[in-house]
Amino acid sequence: MALTPKQKRVVKNNLIGYSFILPNFIGYFLFIFIPVVFSFVLSVMKWNGSANTPMEFVGFDNFVRLMGDSTFKMSVGHTFYYAVFTVPLTVAAALLIAVLLNSKIKGIVVYRTAFFFPYIASLVAVGAVWNMLFMKDVGPINEFLRAIGISNPPGWVASVKWAMPAIIIVSVWKYMGYYMIVYLAALQGISKELYEAASLDGATGWKKLRYITIPMLKPTTFFVVIMLTIQCFKVFDLIYIMTGGGPGRATQVMVNHIYDAAFTNFEFGYASASAIVLFAIVLVITLIQFKGEKKFTEWM
Repeated sequence: MALTPKQKRVVKNNLIGYSFILPNFIGYFLFIFIPVVFSFVLSVMKWNGSANTPMEFVGFDNFVRLMGDSTFKMSVGHTFYYAVFTVPLTVAAALLIAVLLNSKIKGIVVYRTAFFFPYIASLVAVGAVWNMLFMKDVGPINEFLRAIGISNPPGWVASVKWAMPAIIIVSVWKYMGYYMIVYLAALQGISKELYEAASLDGATGWKKLRYITIPMLKPTTFFVVIMLTIQCFKVFDLIYIMTGGGPGRATQVMVNHIYDAAFTNFEFGYASASAIVLFAIVLVITLIQFKGEKKFTEWM
């Protein structure tokens, strides 16, 4: 049956539309979907990554080994430690800066750019600069602490106790600019009439923030918390650059453990099992967050 001219135009327009998304779809299929499926297969295999060594099916042995691996358990604890502090601190910093920069002050564009710049800065450069700032003996941060009377400042990235807090500080500094932009976009959507009405009723700046701004930003805050949580559980590059998981294993998180298992010990099956567990943890936490969205918004 021949197509009518109208139907031909519809088919042509559909083909043009699909042609635009086809490269992205191919990239997703090749570099995300296939590796994810392969990682599930590898999780029940024993393989060192060599083409000359056949894969050996071991069932759930890799997962059983994980449950008894103290290093893996430690990396899970470090990951939760990092996420528990990084998420609320980043949310608070991003929201505070967004509120301050959502006003008509001279040079506002410069300030917004300055806070956003760390997010787009080279991660290698960021890690190198902060490592120098955190140097125990001659670093500017400890020099400042000594100047204000702290005779024995922290060792930061060289200290087992202070290495993770140092990583958290850098993470908050680097990523708060991105979420500041998200909050700024949401703030633009709040009606100014609400603030004008509050001013007529004698509300102060703090009350406007508490009873207008924060409640109106509930959906945005929920989105930011979800994205930050996922990001925190996937953290690797910043820690790898600044501490390499050290000193000792003080900053080794789950992705560091997966990386070491795969590319240092060449245990790709065990590494894939670790990755599956990480995926499951992130999935469960995300589902819990979505399940508790109503309570979250009521609490705020």
